[in-house]
Amino acid sequence: MSRIGKKAIEIPKNVSAGIAGNLFTCTGPLGKLTKKLPEGVIVKIDGSSISVALKDDNRDFEKYTGLTRTIIANSINGVVNGFTKELEIVGVGYRAEIKSKNLSLNLGFSHPISFIIPEGIGISVEKNTLLKISGYDKELVGFVASRIRGLRKPEPYKGKGIKYSSEIIKRKVGKASGK
Repeated sequence: MSRIGKKAIEIPKNVSAGIAGNLFTCTGPLGKLTKKLPEGVIVKIDGSSISVALKDDNRDFEKYTGLTRTIIANSINGVVNGFTKELEIVGVGYRAEIKSKNLSLNLGFSHPISFIIPEGIGISVEKNTLLKISGYDKELVGFVASRIRGLRKPEPYKGKGIKYSSEIIKRKVGKASGK
């Protein structure tokens, strides 16, 4: 069993957690989250702690113990604290604004791109070029951030596009003159 999978998870006082079959549900101050857990793993709730164990000591499912523990820990952390990702928009004339439940992005195309904000995700725009994506589901926050980044990936010559705020874009040298 993995080292991560052996660690117990502490449940905070303001979180309620439960298991029904292979579905893990936790409710906290930010919302309710339900995650499907892999087969071959047993999750036990003992008072204020959760432990993960193998079903039938089958070595084929041993790799899922760490994954299951991480899914549960991220779910509990999400309903208590939430997760955020920051994106930067780089480029002349590139900007973003929120219109009703849509994110409108001007990214140098002939038309603005309208991105529908999914349920459970909050997006705030600061200075027209900084996006903060927040939510209580880590998987959904990362998915939305990658979808928005995929609309205009940063290019290596001028660095124009949408990038994560912590991302470093390696720049390439452009064409040199013949003389």
